[in-house]
Amino acid sequence: MDPSAASGPEAHRHSGPLSDAERAEYDRLRSAEGLRHRRLRQFGASVLLVLAILLAPVSVVATWVNSEVNDTDRYEQTVSPLARNPAVQSLVIDRVTDRLIDVIDARRITEDLADDIADTLADRDAPSFVVDAAKSLDGPLQSGLTTVVHYVVQKVVTSDQFATAWDEVNRRAHSAVSTVLTGEGGGVIEAKGDTIVLNVGTVIDEMQEQLLGTKVIDGKNIPGVDKSIVLVRNDNLGEAQDAARLLGILGVWLPVAVVVLAALGVWVAPSHRVALMAAGFGVGVMMCALLVALAVMRVVGLDAVPPDAQTQDAAASVYDTLVRFLRQAAVTVLVVALITVAAGYLYGPGQGARAVRSPVARGTEAAGHALARSGLRTGAVGRWLHTHRPVTTTVVVAAGALVLFLWDYPTPASVVLVLVLVVVVLAVLGVLGAADGAAADTEDGPPDAGPGAAAVERGG
Repeated sequence: MDPSAASGPEAHRHSGPLSDAERAEYDRLRSAEGLRHRRLRQFGASVLLVLAILLAPVSVVATWVNSEVNDTDRYEQTVSPLARNPAVQSLVIDRVTDRLIDVIDARRITEDLADDIADTLADRDAPSFVVDAAKSLDGPLQSGLTTVVHYVVQKVVTSDQFATAWDEVNRRAHSAVSTVLTGEGGGVIEAKGDTIVLNVGTVIDEMQEQLLGTKVIDGKNIPGVDKSIVLVRNDNLGEAQDAARLLGILGVWLPVAVVVLAALGVWVAPSHRVALMAAGFGVGVMMCALLVALAVMRVVGLDAVPPDAQTQDAAASVYDTLVRFLRQAAVTVLVVALITVAAGYLYGPGQGARAVRSPVARGTEAAGHALARSGLRTGAVGRWLHTHRPVTTTVVVAAGALVLFLWDYPTPASVVLVLVLVVVVLAVLGVLGAADGAAADTEDGPPDAGPGAAAVERGG
């Protein structure tokens, strides 16, 4: 038998329509394959989004460290308030006064001065009780000297000239915060072993000139004093500095990696909108965790302050000043995350989302129709905008996100500003898309056209 003849009817039988059983099997296999493909996409998206969410707070901290180490202007903005903070000023005034009184040996000076007065009175045949009273003047003299030194130090520290000098010295050095973060160099705030100290060299130097100018004591009585005040003592400071150095290296690339991971996760996910909302929610939770961690670190750091080193108010002021930009960055990312979740919800099928979208859509369409009826029609451009509304919406939202990403140091206010601009641009595009004239012609008909013409246009 000819093989072709035998195979012909068989091939013809299988090339015909599928039977019900074959159709059911085909649908089952197709459904199983689709379900498997969907699960793979969900798994891949979940991995990418989890990585992005976990790295989000690390990228915020890394960006903050990198900006403080490499940006002189940002560094100056960070440490500048320290010279003007009342708690820090009080700490510096008290500590510098105490150090100077100890270093110049005020007790010896006042005792010698009291003895000289007593000897002078004795040489002038003063009564013995007067001579004895003069010898006991060392206490009041020391108190008076302390008062004078304290007054001069306070005058220097609270002056505008000192604040200006503080800014200039720190700008030239650009090492205060970076030395704490990396453990290298020296500056206003410096890491020494397991302690963080506040260097007040500029205060001491300026104050010495003030003291010498008042002729209270001679320059030989002001040796090189210890020009630092212990702020925090922590046994784990070295490990923290190692982590900060690593974050400083990753500060440029880690935020980009987080954005890329999140974007890939949203693209791979079967439901882009749900994935976007999940990413926003996860990042928002991590930013809240970062803010809580900063608050806990503040409490732990204040507890580590030596009682004899400084006041709690001064330590709190220093900590709040140094990390305020990190807090601001975390709050900014939190605001962006909340806006992302809200936008994802508003574009969804929920009743609440429809309740918000419907009046907005009717309002833009009504404004566009009114614009067209007034003679200001957008024509082909408006029709293109109306037809390609999803594309224009995506472009505008992406442009707003890019502006925020490229913004040097965005704040919650800048995020709100960009959001308002995006909403305004979308509203304007919606009005222009509705002002193409078609709707107005549908309602009113072309000029000089009767009902028949309007009916024809409605049919077209």
